[in-house]
Amino acid sequence: MLTMEHEALIALFRNRPELAGEVLEQVLKVPLPAHREARVESADLTQFEPVEYQSDTITVLWADKPMLAVVVEVQRGRDPGKRWSWPVYLASIRARLKCPALLLVICTDPGIARWCAKTIDMGHPGWNLTPLVADPGAVPLITDAETAIRSPELAVLSAVTHGGQDDAQPVLEACLAALTVVDDERARLYADFVFAMLPEAARKNWEVLMAVGTYEYQSDFAKKYVAEGREEGKAEGKAEAVLVLLAGRGVPVPGEMRDRIMQCTDTTLLDTWIQRAATATTAADLFDRPSRHHHPATPNGCASPHGGRSGMT
Repeated sequence: MLTMEHEALIALFRNRPELAGEVLEQVLKVPLPAHREARVESADLTQFEPVEYQSDTITVLWADKPMLAVVVEVQRGRDPGKRWSWPVYLASIRARLKCPALLLVICTDPGIARWCAKTIDMGHPGWNLTPLVADPGAVPLITDAETAIRSPELAVLSAVTHGGQDDAQPVLEACLAALTVVDDERARLYADFVFAMLPEAARKNWEVLMAVGTYEYQSDFAKKYVAEGREEGKAEGKAEAVLVLLAGRGVPVPGEMRDRIMQCTDTTLLDTWIQRAATATTAADLFDRPSRHHHPATPNGCASPHGGRSGMT
């Protein structure tokens, strides 16, 4: 069954043919032949009419001729049939392009990765196939924007693999930076994919990062996302965003201040608090600085921590 996770992972390799080589070199430490470019090859490996073989995607490293074919398979479960079809994939593309071929399997579950990595006994003496498997633990941790921008798809893999960890803020920020340099359609797909793959607490953090505007956005996608989030977001969601952002920075929020934030229905004021939460060192930093938007009567109802109403922002 096709899923968003399966299709999004395949899209990473189709959108950036160089990604297969990057995973092989950086994750699996497999040396690559000298080449000038990487191309996506037709994934149709059908040999004759009664049986159809279709891999997820194929990348070919080229010089003046094909130098290496990489069959990329995304595997989300134990499928015994793959242990029969994977060798066919390699033999077919090797015969078609007349170059070496290898199998790269991408897994997001460690247990599935261990199953995929088992050697396939071909029956012929000395002829065994051991799939090259990129499991979650081997995916590089990308935490700086410059590296992420150089390889946005690898940054997305890093985010979906490591984004749920306690110290994942730099990983998600780096991934967000990468989304600003790809086209809008890819950025939307990648952002949704990251969101779908993260655990619930990390999803809130991802939403906050998308809305706060930490970076100078270059793509129409990012600008539109921020604008829509601010225009359509509900007060409750914005209040939660303030608390999530403070929690991500390790800033404690006393009960009375937490109540004040959650009870506020002024979305403009909440946007101000979101911006301040990105740099706050204490919860009081949200309220103790003057704002260009003064609300003397706080008509939308943001209770002060001392009860009643407060015009402080």
